[in-house]
Amino acid sequence: MGRWEPGAAGRLHEAAMELYVERGFEQTTVAEIAQRAGVTARTFFRHYADKREVLFGGSEYLLAELSRALGTAPDGATPMEAVAIVLDAVAELLGTDREHSRRRQSIIDLNAELRERELIKMSRLAGALAGGLRDRGVAEPEATLAAEAGMVVLRVGFRRWVDSADAVDLRGEMRSALTALRTTVTDQPASRKPDQPTSRKPDQPASRKPD
Repeated sequence: MGRWEPGAAGRLHEAAMELYVERGFEQTTVAEIAQRAGVTARTFFRHYADKREVLFGGSEYLLAELSRALGTAPDGATPMEAVAIVLDAVAELLGTDREHSRRRQSIIDLNAELRERELIKMSRLAGALAGGLRDRGVAEPEATLAAEAGMVVLRVGFRRWVDSADAVDLRGEMRSALTALRTTVTDQPASRKPDQPTSRKPDQPASRKPD
């Protein structure tokens, strides 16, 4: 087969995903992926550094999209408003094929090495987002807090999107998770108006949980 046969990367990706689901990530070899894709193992390594890169090869593009989206945030945007713009852009990028995302996530969930790699990816995204916020003039620790909060929203929204039969829109799930986070950190239940007092009297101490 030709060295740069058209579509080789796509066929390798699909073959790897099929085999990871059928046999498991650890049990699948590069030779088996290449054979199913109809190419040589040498061709596999021209497109992917190793088996894991089939699942994480888009990380650099995701980082670039994150930086691009952050650059579109208005100058007067608060850190979390800027993060919300980034999350919308990430959702648009990741939310195009839920069945593929489900399959990929099921493979990662079954392998500790892949779960660790996913956490490393999320840490890189958080670091890049925090750096971008600092470049916009956001001080620390606000920049890091906003970036890490954004990654929490991404993980929660993405997980609900891939796990729930009702969650059809990744951007909607991320926005819902962001709203829930804001409610949680302000300790303000959604059913109570901001100026509505709690039932506890002002001079009544809060109950202490057991150590």
